[in-house]
Amino acid sequence: MKRLAKIYWLLIALTIAVWGGVENRYPTLALINSGIKVIDIRTEGEWSETGILKGSYPITFFDERGGYDVAKFLGKLNRVVESGEKFALICRTGSRTRTVSSFLARNGYSVINLQGGILHAIKKLGIRTERYNRSKRYY
Repeated sequence: MKRLAKIYWLLIALTIAVWGGVENRYPTLALINSGIKVIDIRTEGEWSETGILKGSYPITFFDERGGYDVAKFLGKLNRVVESGEKFALICRTGSRTRTVSSFLARNGYSVINLQGGILHAIKKLGIRTERYNRSKRYY
């Protein structure tokens, strides 16, 4: 029994080390409607294609070629999120948010990785997205 307990705690420690304190959750209606700020890190083309969650903040992390500008992203993020405030990240399928949320958590942010993204989680919940308005100021 003690051996199982040691293995259990070792797995928890490894999970925390790997995810860096990220809270990984599949979106639920309750979470989306809770008022938590949702940062959509997809590209402008993706926002235009599928729309965005109403009230979310579109802030691109990776561009169409996989490049990124961390300073630019953090500058925009810090205009939206208060220090210590919990917020959620979403992308198309959940793979980019896994990477970005882990980075943010290691740098002191309180972030929830919305697994499954717009395509696999939000659409399955039946949540309608709104049209992305390129000229609207979101933050």
